[in-house]
This record gives sequence, structure tokens and C-alpha cells, in this order.
Amino acid sequence: MLTTREMPMAAEGSPATVASHFADAERQETAANLGMWIFLTTEVLFFGVLFAGYTVTRVLHADAFALAGRHTDVLLGSINTAVLLTSSLTMALAVRAGSIGWRRRCVAWLAVTLVLGTVFLGIKGYEWHLEWLEGLVPGLHFDYAGPDVPGVELFFFLYFVMTGAHAVHLGIGILVVAAIAVLAARGRFSAGYHTPVVLSGLYWHFIDVVWIFLYPLFYLVARS
Repeated sequence: MLTTREMPMAAEGSPATVASHFADAERQETAANLGMWIFLTTEVLFFGVLFAGYTVTRVLHADAFALAGRHTDVLLGSINTAVLLTSSLTMALAVRAGSIGWRRRCVAWLAVTLVLGTVFLGIKGYEWHLEWLEGLVPGLHFDYAGPDVPGVELFFFLYFVMTGAHAVHLGIGILVVAAIAVLAARGRFSAGYHTPVVLSGLYWHFIDVVWIFLYPLFYLVARS
């Protein structure tokens, strides 16, 4: 088990702790940030494969994708986009509060971010329910009887895979932010040590960026 040693507090709150294999807090922070960016790079590769698959399939089935896109709920998709973009703002405010040692504000903004993330998943779940009722779930309940059935089915297959992958990542993000909020409420972070808050913010913003790409691909494809 790694041992830690206390570092002097740079501001009100708990002192930073530095693992024994790091010379100082600055090097530990640098390593943590590098690790997060490497992780996000692997996530970009993961979603990049999905976006590449979407692009190729759309080129081959352009008319079917346009037709299928009219069956997605642009109102719910737009509301969810606004919700998630707002959560990026609240997450940024939480990181800012943590960086200057405002513990209560940091916890409050993290809590708002959690609520917005949960609202997004709730709306998305309701939207999936509506699509189930319409028989638009490939492999489980697909009853579409209009033109170009194979192309439309491919669209909704990609839709559920990609929005589902995004929802899983968002769910993980909610758990991470919840854990950070609990630690922040216990006074574990300060202006001198708030790296976990920053890293959770990076992950949250990445999730939001992915959705910014998903939204036009699935909701505006037939409405542009």
C-alpha cells in the first residue's frame, strides 16, 4: 500500500497528500493530468470507431438515414443538449470553486451537476421507451414497415449503440462526481489540492463533447 506524507496547506481546507513515489505535489498533479489525458485519448479512439462506422453507413444509406432521422424526437434531444451543456457550466464552476478553496460552493455546483446528469439520463430513458413503443429497437422490437427497412434498421442500430455507450459513460461520470462531492464535503480538497475535482471535470466535459457530435448526427440528419 502506498504511503503518503502531508504537505503544507496552500489555503483553507485539508492539506494535499503526496504518494511516496512522487517528489512533490506538483509532479503528482502533472502525472495525474497526463494519465487522464491518455485515458481520454483512448476514449476518443473508442468513440472514433463508432463515428467512422456511422459515416460509412450514412454514405451508403443516405436516404434511409434521412428517413429514419425523422423518427427521432428532436424536442427531447434538444432539451437534453441544453441540459448537458448547462451541466458543463456547473462543472466548470465547481472546478473554479475548488481551485480557490470555496468548499461549500464546490459541493453545491457538483450537486447541481449531478442533478443535471441524472435529468439527462431520465429524459434519454423516456425517449428510448417511446422508441420501443414505436417498434424502432433493432433485434428486440423492430416493426418499421416503411421504405428502405434495412437502412432504417442500421440507423437505429447505430443510434442505440452510440447513445447507449454515451449513457454508460455519463452514468460512470455521475458516480465519479458523486464520490468527489462527498470527499469535497468532508473537506478533502483545498486551493492547494483539488486535482481530483479537475480530473472529474475533464471527464465530464469529454462526455458533453461526445453528445455535441451525437445530437446533429441522429436528430438533425433529416432536418438540416
